[in-house]
Amino acid sequence: MSELSIGVDVGGTKVLGGVVSPSGEILVRSRRDTPKQGGSALTHTIAEVIHELLTQHKVSTIGISAAGFVSSDRKTMLATPNISGWNGIDLQAEISALVGLPVVIENDANSAAWGEAVYGAGRGENHMMMLTVGTGIGGGVVVDGNLYRGAFGVAAEFGHLRVVPDGHLCGCGARGCFEQYASGNALMRHARESISATPDMAHNLLARGDGTVAGLTGKHITEAAREGDAVALAAFNTTAQWLGAGIASLAMVLDPACVVIGGGVIDAGEILLAPTRIALERYLPFAGKHPLLSIIAAQLGNDAGLVGVADLARK
Repeated sequence: MSELSIGVDVGGTKVLGGVVSPSGEILVRSRRDTPKQGGSALTHTIAEVIHELLTQHKVSTIGISAAGFVSSDRKTMLATPNISGWNGIDLQAEISALVGLPVVIENDANSAAWGEAVYGAGRGENHMMMLTVGTGIGGGVVVDGNLYRGAFGVAAEFGHLRVVPDGHLCGCGARGCFEQYASGNALMRHARESISATPDMAHNLLARGDGTVAGLTGKHITEAAREGDAVALAAFNTTAQWLGAGIASLAMVLDPACVVIGGGVIDAGEILLAPTRIALERYLPFAGKHPLLSIIAAQLGNDAGLVGVADLARK
């Protein structure tokens, strides 16, 4: 039996697959655009990626990483808010029938967390937590060296913890969710608020886009912050305050040794992480008595979910 496994990371714009060795090395890749109609078209696109990879290497197992709620038996997509036509389908059975190999389905943030735990920033830690900070906030938890999924397979949806009663409306339908204050989208909101509060100081930041608030991107804010722009730094600091406070609360429940931060916002590096650590110390209950967990940057980037789910498929 081959020790190689295929991991497929299903995103909003691309389906990326790779043959992964037990050491986490991606030997070969295959990519397709994500069909906008989702459903059967997306399932067949995943199968195409797998078939292409199978022509180059013999593998024993396949892991599929996708955004959404995955059943605890790692077979069914219970809910896929951003993928049409996948709610409630037995994705494991459908893909296995198309490719003729055992298939495991896993949530994308769980897959990324496992990738970082085994091959990345969380190596050597039996108790770790990961936050993927992008458009929203995803999460994953490793407890006693095992990925924690919960009773129904939907644990670690950190982005939807309610942190502000009757706060900003979230895409999940609730108000005041964590990701409305500490995600990439939240960073943009905080930047707009900073510009509104200090318009005379915003010229440098606005000039990086088309001169308007609507023309700003997260990349513009990060670039400006690296150069010391006060408005951009204020937006990052506000985001970090919320992120550190949220991690402090999660630490009291899960007690991890470290928190790995991934996702697009981590491109800012210490501009985000340094004030997040300060906020954690400020908001962590039992200050001075509770051991201080570490907050570190993810190491695997966009490959975390692919290598993570490939390894989970071997379990």
